[in-house]
Amino acid sequence: MPEHPLPRHWQPNRTETPGIWPLPPLMTALGRGLKGRCPVCGKSPIFNGYLRVVTHCRNCAAPLGEVRSDDVPPYFTIVIVGHLIIPGMLILEQTEAPPLWVHIAIWVPLTLALTLLLLRPVKGATVGLMLSLGLMKEGGP
Repeated sequence: MPEHPLPRHWQPNRTETPGIWPLPPLMTALGRGLKGRCPVCGKSPIFNGYLRVVTHCRNCAAPLGEVRSDDVPPYFTIVIVGHLIIPGMLILEQTEAPPLWVHIAIWVPLTLALTLLLLRPVKGATVGLMLSLGLMKEGGP
């Protein structure tokens, strides 16, 4: 069997600090990312638009653009919204049994609103998580 390029139980190297910025503790990075702030310093915004992450933090120069969260934030958002909406739908159906148009009028707008409200904080937290674990895109620092 050919040998894999990464060890079987790969862990990021936490002894080396990439660049000049320190790796934040996990919960600190998650909290700052949820708030839309830089996971390292917590002082400047992490987003340049609705979901576009800035290339570098204006305050501490952390390479936030090197962190690629890809499909993780939408996946987590779908899981969270699904766990909030589905029980409500089932409870309403069991207690009141409304017509289908009532379900559509309630749950479609609520699902859309929750998804749009949660996607940005979840992406910020994902960037904070990946940054605190040292997971950068290939070729990054």
